[in-house]
Amino acid sequence: MAERPVEAQDAAATRAEHAAGNGAAAAGEVPPTEYPAYLPFTWPPPRPRVVIKADLLPALSVLSTVSLLGLAVGWLWSLLAPPRRMIIGEDGKPVSVDIATHAQAESFHRFDALVLFTLLCLAAGFVTGVAVWFLRERRGPVIMIAAAAGSAVGGWLATQVGTAWALGRYPVGTDVQVLDIVFEAPRMDSAWGLLAWPLTTVLAYGVLAAWNSMDDLGRRLG
Repeated sequence: MAERPVEAQDAAATRAEHAAGNGAAAAGEVPPTEYPAYLPFTWPPPRPRVVIKADLLPALSVLSTVSLLGLAVGWLWSLLAPPRRMIIGEDGKPVSVDIATHAQAESFHRFDALVLFTLLCLAAGFVTGVAVWFLRERRGPVIMIAAAAGSAVGGWLATQVGTAWALGRYPVGTDVQVLDIVFEAPRMDSAWGLLAWPLTTVLAYGVLAAWNSMDDLGRRLG
């Protein structure tokens, strides 16, 4: 192996030699040496804040609209809830058939009416949560609270109008006689069914928000 002179070892490499070491030809044009580009350090963008004032008026619209859905729920319940058969006693007042026959078949309809109302409220809550979520420009806790409040009002309205319409469907005449069979309109014997609608609305909206996993829940359309 030939040794290079001391002067050649101490001399710095020329530009042509440097380019030739990078794969470029020693003769002709020498391309400039490329260096990696260093991007400046970027600060994380500010986290979006909860919008309250801009969402108050849309929240009021959501609350009133969801509340009106209670009319549809109450109407469906009045059509689907089963009535109870009653028998006219000697005093002219209706008595449950279960008491007269020592059975329990008709008393189960009280539970059926409550379960049917709860199922309708669960379906209404799911539809409400998903529909409100599609209001993309207004996503946030303000609209969610408004939807939950509207669901609670809608459930109460459904019980009021539902029982009223059920009474109109099964009236008890005044010309009844002893041992006549009449139908008693269904009614709500428990208020626990009122929790089904708002809880399902919050659950559906919360699951969609967690699934979205964006800081602003996708409010920005751009």
